[in-house]
Amino acid sequence: MKFQQVCIESLGYTLPSEVWSSADVEQKLAPLYRRLKLPEGRLELMTGIAERGFWPADVPPSQVSVRSCQAALEAADIAPDSIGCLIHGSVCRDFLEPATACTVHHQTRLPADCLIYDVSNACLGILSGMIQAACMIESGQIKSAMIVGSEGGRQLVEGTIAALNQDHTLTRKSIKSAVASLTIGSASAAVVLTHESISKTKNYLTTATTLANTAWHNLCQSDQDQAGAGMQPLMHTDSEVLLKQGIQTGVDTFGRFLEESQWQRETIDRTVCHQVGVAHRKLMLESLGLVAENDFATFGFLGNTGAAALPSAFAIGCKENFIESGQRVAWLGIGSGINSTMMAIEWNESRVAGDLWR
Repeated sequence: MKFQQVCIESLGYTLPSEVWSSADVEQKLAPLYRRLKLPEGRLELMTGIAERGFWPADVPPSQVSVRSCQAALEAADIAPDSIGCLIHGSVCRDFLEPATACTVHHQTRLPADCLIYDVSNACLGILSGMIQAACMIESGQIKSAMIVGSEGGRQLVEGTIAALNQDHTLTRKSIKSAVASLTIGSASAAVVLTHESISKTKNYLTTATTLANTAWHNLCQSDQDQAGAGMQPLMHTDSEVLLKQGIQTGVDTFGRFLEESQWQRETIDRTVCHQVGVAHRKLMLESLGLVAENDFATFGFLGNTGAAALPSAFAIGCKENFIESGQRVAWLGIGSGINSTMMAIEWNESRVAGDLWR
């Protein structure tokens, strides 16, 4: 998909202030570690994740999303009543119905004629929402859109720890399917897209390439949808096969991405991958022929934050001046399913606002 009139006007993000180190997680898993005689430090060693953070247990996704939306609006210096579409794109949501976007819309004071809904596409939810909004902007239906999502990993990590400690049938081999769940963290990100005619930044989103490789949809699955029962799912992940097939899907998508964007590997100044872990990042960049020095990563201190991972990492990269004016930036997204979305961005001016949840 090619876009000529769509700009990323601003980004807002919110990060959790409660931090759990991987050593903290292992301490909570002491009964399991004693039974299986597991060495301490293996979780960080395997994943490259030193820390991950969580929202307070009583804070729903919508409340964090409101904070990120407000930050993005402030950074863009545009009024809430100018937003023509709001899409909430994270895995986590307040409840099955109504859409979490309804709460965010109300508390952000967006206009009544703003189209609002939720999008669910695993770790690609925000990127999928961006594509939908970009198509509306490109066609002239709306002038601006807000895409937001907030992932909370507390329930999944705490539930996984409890299940692992209680299951005395587990072996060193059988616990592998649960390791990915222990890497999950919390983060929130909001993106404002505008038509170029009202954009002040002229950060052009020029290309979005997608690929569905759904023969492998069963490699990473939660239990049945429990959004209405406390959002305490357990995940089952075949990490080894998922890594292999995810990388191959990424390679196939990247080939199409270069063709559609008419970019060359050598002309890509910066990349931001989905934030999974050290092994995924290394193999992905090597397989795509890209260098790690040009890639910005946050998984080491945030963990895997689902749909919020890539846009929040990009926002932090802008804040730290890793992303600068005049650079070509590639977003390299991969989600369970297996789906991949990659975006080409011609960056000009960073308007980013973010803070810790307090």
